[in-house]
Amino acid sequence: MTLKSPELLLPAGSLDKMRAAYDFGADAVYAGQPRYSLRARNNEFRLEQIAQGIAEAHQRGKKFFVTSNLIAHNDKVRTYLRDIEPVIALRPDALIMADPGLIMMVKEKWPEQAIHLSVQANTTNWATVKFWQKMGVERIILSRELSLDEIEKIRQECPDMELEVFVHGALCIAYSGRCLLSGYFNRRDPNQGTCTNACRWEYKTHDAALDSSTGEAIATRMEGDFNFAAAQQEAEQAFSSCGDGQRHPAADKVYLIEEIGRPGELMPIMEDEHGTYIMNSKDLRAIEHVARLTQIGVDSLKIEGRTKSLYYVARTAQVYRRAIDDAVAGRPFNPELLLELEGLANRGYTGGLLERRPSQDYQNYITGHSIAHRSQFVGEVHAVQDGWAEVETKNRFAVGDLIEIIHPSGNVQLRLEHMRNAEGQPLLVAAGNPLRVWIPLEERYAGALLARVFEAAPAAEAVSA
Repeated sequence: MTLKSPELLLPAGSLDKMRAAYDFGADAVYAGQPRYSLRARNNEFRLEQIAQGIAEAHQRGKKFFVTSNLIAHNDKVRTYLRDIEPVIALRPDALIMADPGLIMMVKEKWPEQAIHLSVQANTTNWATVKFWQKMGVERIILSRELSLDEIEKIRQECPDMELEVFVHGALCIAYSGRCLLSGYFNRRDPNQGTCTNACRWEYKTHDAALDSSTGEAIATRMEGDFNFAAAQQEAEQAFSSCGDGQRHPAADKVYLIEEIGRPGELMPIMEDEHGTYIMNSKDLRAIEHVARLTQIGVDSLKIEGRTKSLYYVARTAQVYRRAIDDAVAGRPFNPELLLELEGLANRGYTGGLLERRPSQDYQNYITGHSIAHRSQFVGEVHAVQDGWAEVETKNRFAVGDLIEIIHPSGNVQLRLEHMRNAEGQPLLVAAGNPLRVWIPLEERYAGALLARVFEAAPAAEAVSA
């Protein structure tokens, strides 16, 4: 039996990232309508850019989806049809939506407009898929909380419905991304597109007590760095006794937490008998499950990251393209793909809930920073002339470094032997962004991205970093 190749769907936070996604193997991209998507910040796509993006996509035989997936309050319901009308006139391949009322309004006015149901709608079972199918929705983006077996069951029960699954990117400490932390701490509602990534901040804790007259949390003494190991042990003890009707010593504690970049701003955290389980999720990486998802018959594999770098878009498109092509051709999984994704900055990887694991496998209790384990994005090649490439630097690199050239035609590694500055003088170190430097490079690598390879990795693994 010939397997159908699933669509590879990449994020586009800008036109340049859209083009990179297509160049490196994406079949489709999704870009947000700023006022009505969950990426109001760091989003280049206004109406003019959406128009250009759709036109370029269709010229290349690719697809362009517009994300319009916030859960609307009355004020945005009032303006929605007015603002979405010029977008629909541009003929996007689909709108990605979550709000049932807005979906109803679009379907009533534009019945032919394709709608994909956002992950924000929390679709976790086949009956819900059938409901939305009756409402005229063409594709369901399934909840991240599903296992592979559950996805397979939905496919069996709904054979004629398009299904989409997230396979890579950041995970929220929330249910299907519907997080409240940012709104709770600093009144920036993530469900209205203004998430401040509060789950990634570095915190210290203060002991606190509740004022009996006002209910306000009052600091009593400083505790130092939060002890995640002790908190996890305490939480496990609390969970082990859940349902016994007893009140535990850990119950009803109050802490004030202080983020390192906001000294003096003390924010309350409540802890009941089940503990406090906020903060930092690992990143999703499900490349080893691409073959199974392809066999199940999932229609689209989606990568998260509209605010990520051009390098992230290119690397993930390239690596997941290879995984899909291998799966369709019946080739065994190539473990080198795992190593290539280690070259991306990440908070540690997890397969999410596609496979059931102990809870600690989903969390990174050590750091909220993204860390590049095998390589670091260092520059973009803007032009190549007479054997020299003009590079816009992104991070520090130096003569003698092992550099990987990332290009749609294939990646190669070379030892950087020479470098020049803007005046043509020899240069040993490019200190970082924003600089323009020149390095020796063949003309065929115009438009390439450059990554410095960390040579601590065993030589046998240095195929791609």
